[in-house]
Amino acid sequence: MNDDSRRWDERYQSEEFLLGANPSKFLAERIGEAKRLFPGRKALDIACGEGRNSIFLARQGFSVTGLDISPVGLAKARSWAEREGLDCDFRFVNLEEYRIAETYDLIINFNFLLRDLIPQEVAALTPGGVILFDTILESPTAPVPHRKDFLLQPGELARLFAPYPGTILFCGEYPDSETPTAKLFYLHR
Repeated sequence: MNDDSRRWDERYQSEEFLLGANPSKFLAERIGEAKRLFPGRKALDIACGEGRNSIFLARQGFSVTGLDISPVGLAKARSWAEREGLDCDFRFVNLEEYRIAETYDLIINFNFLLRDLIPQEVAALTPGGVILFDTILESPTAPVPHRKDFLLQPGELARLFAPYPGTILFCGEYPDSETPTAKLFYLHR
């Protein structure tokens, strides 16, 4: 077990959910639009943690694969999905070493940044597939502790996706929010 795995396990030890039981607001706001665009209901949740977004997607009829480095978070997610009888496959992986081998209609990447994984995410999309991306933006109000290389720089998210043949349907930055974030909605062609 590496340091990241231990650190996240400690954060997920509580009976409560670290980020709550509700899905990301950005996901909840965009799921209707996203569902109208892509051909199927197969989703990948990058760095799924305790599974709040995976559970939300499974309730929406998706077959979900959730990836995370925390056995504690994944155990909570599995238990939750089993209680509700939902179609979720939670996998323990180190995303720095992981290679996405399957294709997906929807990939969500929230509260996590590994720039080298973005080309794999785009390559793993089915034609018409969507990526929803929402992660922390470097700002004086960014929560600590975060390593600078895990924070997006202003304007960076749009630049990271600009080379790909799809369409950025939405990109926004919120540097003055309580948790400063950058959000993106990408449609693959």
